[in-house]
Amino acid sequence: MKPRSLAVSAIVFTAALSLGLTACAGGGDATQSAASGTASGASAAGGDYTIAVVPKDATNPWFVRMEVGVKKYAEETGMNVYQKGPAETDATMQAQVIQDLIAQGVDAICVVPVDPGAIEPVLKEAMDAGIVVITHEGASQENTQYDIEAFNNAAYGAFIMDNLAEAMGEEGVYTTMVGHVTNASHNEWADGGVEHAKKAYPKMKLLEAEPRVESQDNGETAYQVAKELLKKYPEVKGIMGTSSFDAPGVARAIEELGLKGKVFTAGTGMPDANKEILQKDLVHALTLWDPADAGYAMASLATKVLKGEEIQDGVDLGVKGYESMKFAEGSTKVLEGNGWITITKDNVADLGF
Repeated sequence: MKPRSLAVSAIVFTAALSLGLTACAGGGDATQSAASGTASGASAAGGDYTIAVVPKDATNPWFVRMEVGVKKYAEETGMNVYQKGPAETDATMQAQVIQDLIAQGVDAICVVPVDPGAIEPVLKEAMDAGIVVITHEGASQENTQYDIEAFNNAAYGAFIMDNLAEAMGEEGVYTTMVGHVTNASHNEWADGGVEHAKKAYPKMKLLEAEPRVESQDNGETAYQVAKELLKKYPEVKGIMGTSSFDAPGVARAIEELGLKGKVFTAGTGMPDANKEILQKDLVHALTLWDPADAGYAMASLATKVLKGEEIQDGVDLGVKGYESMKFAEGSTKVLEGNGWITITKDNVADLGF
């Protein structure tokens, strides 16, 4: 990694000024070539930039898949772009990884926050040091230049709810599950699903006693919480999941309690890891965007900011679903794409990951 120069500092300043003036895979494939403008521009940098992507957890299959896109971007551009995350989903551990990267003097840090509030201080430290900060699934993050979302979070929550409602026959009591109650995106999805259900499915009712439960981004916890919930509230007919561990954990509880066909779940999940529960009809459908594409897109956006390019509506980050990003309503930081898919027993074997 080259020493930070005055030229790079000037670029970062220009990018910050641009931000001040400017008002989370629809079948995307991170292995495809980037759009010519992004790829040629990054190549022109000659490998000068060092960009680190910090996921929530280095071992979670979701983020292992994200690293595929990060590595692809590095290969296409010739830049030093890599992924480094904590050993487990822990905000303190994630902050330490970021602290280490600041000490190393990287040019940009791309983060999928475990807890946006908990890492605000260390991200501020990074920005104060002239490091470009990009986040994903962190729409509430203050200390970031831009946050990338694969889609509008409320709309994605409504999309998950549509799948759950279909399974429930559009009636019955349901509740929502999030990875962590501090996870901004998960709660926005859940909120979006609840609001959509109120308008579109009047015969569906949110469980008032426990409208939101927490899986701690852990399949075993999701299973235990779901099992206890279904025993305590036998009227519950559906559980909307958000974390990639939620719906699979709920499916396990449904099977163990003999509630297949009586209780339903839908939520985010990886195809390969969930073929069996889909084929056994324990999960009606899973929804997803390709994390590899999100990893690629973060690195692409970081490069544009480092180069001082103006970031505006329609910005193309060089991967399907992120080729025409739009600022979220009322925001000058949050960029939304169009990249969700439905995974069912009929297409789960065709997605390739």
